[in-house]
Order: sequence, then structure tokens, then C-alpha cells
Amino acid sequence: MASEAKDVTAPPADKQVIVHEGKRYVTVKEGLAHILVPEPSEEDKENLRPDQAVRQVFYNPIQQYNRDLTVLAIKAYGKEAVQQKQASHSKLEKIIEKKRKRQAQKQDQQPNKAQKGADGEKATTEPATDATSAEAVQHSGDETKDATEQETDVPVEQGDKQATNGSAKTGRQPPFTVLDALSASGLRALRYAHEIPFLTSVTANDLLATAVESIKLNVKHNRLEDKVNVCHDDALAHMYTLIAKELRAKDPKGKPTMSEKYDVVDLDPYGTAAPFLDAAVQSVRDDGGLLCVTCTDSGVWASNGYPEKCYSLYGGVPVKAWFSHEVGIRLVLYSIQTAAAKYGLTIEPLLSLSIDFYIRVFVRVKKSPAAVKFQGGKNMMVYNCDSGCGAWSTQLLMRNKPSPNKKGSGVFYKHTFAQGPSVDKGCEHCGSTMHMAGPMYGGRIHSPDFIKRVLGELEEAPTDVYGTTPRIRGMLQTALEEILLTPEEQEAEKAKEEAIQAGKKPDPAFKEAELAAIDPYPFYFHPATISGILKCSCPPEAPLKGALRGLGYRVTRSHCKPGSMKTDAPWSIIWHVFREWVRQKAPVKEDNIKPGTPGYRLLRLGEKKQQEEQAEQAEGAEAPKEQQSEQAEGEKMPEVVFDEQLGRDDKTVKLVRYQANPRENWGPLNRAVGKVPSHHRKD
Repeated sequence: MASEAKDVTAPPADKQVIVHEGKRYVTVKEGLAHILVPEPSEEDKENLRPDQAVRQVFYNPIQQYNRDLTVLAIKAYGKEAVQQKQASHSKLEKIIEKKRKRQAQKQDQQPNKAQKGADGEKATTEPATDATSAEAVQHSGDETKDATEQETDVPVEQGDKQATNGSAKTGRQPPFTVLDALSASGLRALRYAHEIPFLTSVTANDLLATAVESIKLNVKHNRLEDKVNVCHDDALAHMYTLIAKELRAKDPKGKPTMSEKYDVVDLDPYGTAAPFLDAAVQSVRDDGGLLCVTCTDSGVWASNGYPEKCYSLYGGVPVKAWFSHEVGIRLVLYSIQTAAAKYGLTIEPLLSLSIDFYIRVFVRVKKSPAAVKFQGGKNMMVYNCDSGCGAWSTQLLMRNKPSPNKKGSGVFYKHTFAQGPSVDKGCEHCGSTMHMAGPMYGGRIHSPDFIKRVLGELEEAPTDVYGTTPRIRGMLQTALEEILLTPEEQEAEKAKEEAIQAGKKPDPAFKEAELAAIDPYPFYFHPATISGILKCSCPPEAPLKGALRGLGYRVTRSHCKPGSMKTDAPWSIIWHVFREWVRQKAPVKEDNIKPGTPGYRLLRLGEKKQQEEQAEQAEGAEAPKEQQSEQAEGEKMPEVVFDEQLGRDDKTVKLVRYQANPRENWGPLNRAVGKVPSHHRKD
């Protein structure tokens, strides 16, 4: 074995043995990157399971799905961002060139008054003329900078300045930088450097000294010293140092100069990312930078055990319900949004996923004080019947109300107070007590365009590099299907596409409508849980979907949980369908359902017994008014047909939509060895 050992400078290969400074390592390959994992000693081999390794530095192979997805998402985002940079650089170059020509013409046309005077006057005035010209050139340069800042959406940064000096003509690649704030082994940074072709540099930062040494060793082994910058610092200190540098870098007019903010900031902590959000939203570019956030503390945002902890971290209270994982996503987005809003920054969720035991969100950050005004109307409270039937109702904190402008040619939005409460203290369906949760994000949690771009990257991704492609495809397709647009949104999207195809600019009203858009159909329900409340057998997926679709509603899956359903049908229709299921297909033993329970009220067993007693007492007599009203209500409800054919989805393409346990006792691993602050993670 010793003869097979190689030096760290050897070309990396999977499962090779590396000896460095007397220590033996085994190479592990993921994607195109290789990391060195310490070879366990004989004592460790006796105490560890076969799937365990020495944990001086955190490495979790189960998180390959997270890393594969992130690489594809950054590639999908980055291609568009680089194109926008190149277009912006070209525009800047044209503006500066026009300024130079205009200044040259002014200098050529400027009369030389010194030539009309005496020789003595000429000798004394020529230097003054030169000084005036130099001052004019300097003043012109200031005007040029002001013009470029006004006429472009992207500020002139260090890389942008280089582009204006000829990079557009020579085809030089604009800078694209990434911060891996909590890097641990450096695997993410290594994969970004290897697999993202337009990336110019990635900063791998960690606080733990052993982790930094591991990163440096892995960078050297992968031969990426030119792309990966290793930093030994607290993540917050690193980001706030960059922010302080930005704030101090002002030109004589007090305007910002060259920026070094990152195109992408990736936060993947051990636990919550909440302590890092304030610094992260300021460290990423504010012209559409990408912020990637992982939160693994599902015991906080997806359970009812620590509502006080959830509120302190994310600013909202979780729910006690089967849809708690989507609530967790919205709580995390709400915390990012509130962290950004106080700096005039707005966020656009591109992809938000509940994966296994953690949340992973990708959001775009932009500087737009006008867009920030819409955020109050995109946050909501949730009233949840957690002790009864599980129904919910939402309550927006504000309203973004469109009103016609004075010209009558368009609309403008008023930001007003919302009416409330939206429900009574008792559930309208089962009478149980309603409890509040939130505030949380109430807008769309996915961008269909972005998901399609990531799926496009996935089609080109080699399966030997991205080993989790089947599951990525299945989850992204499920996330795409769960976006249920309103009829108004469907018409707006159609009009927008027609305008783009015709070569016209979309109506500016579309942009404001997108800023004000909320998700009218949040959350999902679980048929098995509802069946448990009613004490009946659970309807199969196809007949249940067919019944809802037959009534004119849309129904799909949620990516959060297997067996879940997402629909635009109100709860009154859902309960009506389940009552019909009990009546038509799965009768229950009424004696087994205790009076006063939610199932007893939902199946209206008390009303049924009362009607039977009244019918026995007065046969042929006119039915009481209460009974007549109940009969009239029943007649108004539509007929339900459990059409299995209508409920079947297209199964020509088989998708892996949900995770199957890859091994025994898998999940979040223990923290790596070392003393670090509680808000840090070793990835």
C-alpha cells in the first residue's frame, strides 16, 4: 500500500492514496473535484461503521444532491448574468467613446486667442491654455462617469472598468465571482471552479484552522490555485469588511466607485443561516446578484416545539400542520426579505425547495426602493385549524391595490391597510380553535423561467459528473407543476410572450403586476391525514384528482412531501369531495366516530341523527326550517364523480420525485471536530 501512495502534487484520481507531511489521505471524487479525506487509523476502523470516516473536516456525501443542484442553478443564472454584463460593457464603451470624440472636437474647435496677441502674450498664455485643456479633459472624464452611471443599470465596477478599456473588442471575459462563506473541506468551491466555465474566481472562507488547511491542500491537489482564493476568517467579518470597504470607496462627488461585491454568495451553514443574512444581502451584487441559502434546522421552522426560537431567528411563528415544510420555506424567505428591505433591496425567489431535512432557496437581489414598497402586501399571517381538521386561511399584512392613473392609460399601485381578520376564532368547517402563524412570505416561491433554464442545463449535464440528475429532474419538474397561475396571470403571461415574439417591449404594467403578485394557493393537503380525521380509507390518487378536476379545479403534487396534493379548490370543496368519497366508495362505521370530534362534525353525523329523529316523530309533516336550509345547501353542492381516467397524469416519462433513503441512519451528520461559534457549519 505504501508503494501506491503518491504526493499531493500528483494528478487527482478517485480512491488514490496521498501522503502529505506524514499523513495519509484517501481521495474522494464528487463531480469534477477531488477532496482528501484522512485515512482512518486501525483504532478508528474498529470503532466506526463502514460508511463513516474520521470527521476532522465536515464532509457529507448525502449533500451531493445539494451541490449538484447548486452548480446547475449557478450555471443557469450565470449565463444570463454574463450576457447582461457583456451588453452593459459594450454600452459603456460606446458612451465613453462618444464622450472622447465630443471632447476632441471641442479641443479642435477652440480658438487659440494667444496667437492674436503679441509674442510676449503668446508665451504667457499658452501654458494657461494647456492647463485649461487638461482641466476640461478631467471634467469630461467626470461627466462620462456620471453619464454611464445614469444610462446603465449596472454600476461601473472594477471588471466593468477593464471592459471599457478594450475588453469588449478583445472578447475578454467579464468577472464572475462567488463566495463560499462556510467552505469547510472546500468541496463546493472546488466544484464551482471546475464546473462553471465562466467563473473567474471563488473565495473559500472558513473559521476553523483545520478546515482552512484542508481547503488549501485540496486546492493544491486539484491544481486550482489560480481560481480559488482561500480565506481564514469569520464569515460575518469577511462580508462586513467587504461592505465597509464599499462604503468608504467614494469619488470626490460622494458617489460609489469600483465594487468588489460577489455575483453569487452561497450560505450553507450547520443549522440556521439567519445570523448571516444581513451581511449576505449586502455582500452580493445589488443589480441582480444570486443568494443561495441552506437552513438545516428543520426542528425549528418545521415543527411546533420551538416557536419562540423560530420567531427569534426568522421573525415568524411556525405551524403545527402537515404543510409545515412549505411554511418553513416561507419563513426563511420572509427573513431574507426583511433583512434586505431596510437597505432598499428587494428579493425575487427563483427556486425554493424543501429537501430531506433542510431547505435550499435561490433568490435574486436587486436595489429597488420602489419595489420594496410592495413587500408589505406580499407577507401574510396564517390561521390554522391545527387541533381539528387542518384547514387554513391566510391574511395579508397590507394590500397592493391597482388604481387607474390620471391619464387613464395605465395603473399605479396604492399600498394600503388590509382588512381583517379573515376568519372567526372557530374553524368554519369543524368548529375547532384556530391558531395564528407567521408573518411569512406570501408571494411566489418559484420562477418558472428559472426552473426551465436549470432543467435545460440538466439536459446537457453528464450523469457521471452529476450523479443525482434523476432526482433533480423529478423535483424540479414537480416544483414547476405546483405553480398554479390565476386566470389574470395566465392572460398577462400570454400577452407578454406575444409582445416579445412581435419584437415589442412588454407593457411596463406587467412589471408592476409581477411585483404585486401573491401566491393565492399556498400550501398543500395530505389525503391520508384527512382520511384519518374522517376514519375512512384513503382514496387513491387518480380518483381523487379526477374528482377535483371534474369540478373544474386544478390539482397537482407538492415537492415537499410524498402523497401531498396542491390545488386551487377551496376547503369547502375538498371536504365535500371527501364526504362524497365516504358516501359513494368508503362508508365508515359511524359508531366508531365520537360525537364532538372534528370527523363527527365534518361528516355531519349529528345533523343526520337529528334529521332521522325528526322524521320519526313527524312522518309526512313539513320538515323544520333548519333541515330545509341544510337540504338546500346539499342541493347547491355539485355532483362528484371519481373519474380515475381524468385523474391520471402523463406517465410516459418516469420521474424520481422524492428521495429514497440511500442508506441506514442517513441524515444530518454531527458537527466537525473543532471549537467554532454555534452559527458556523462545517460543510
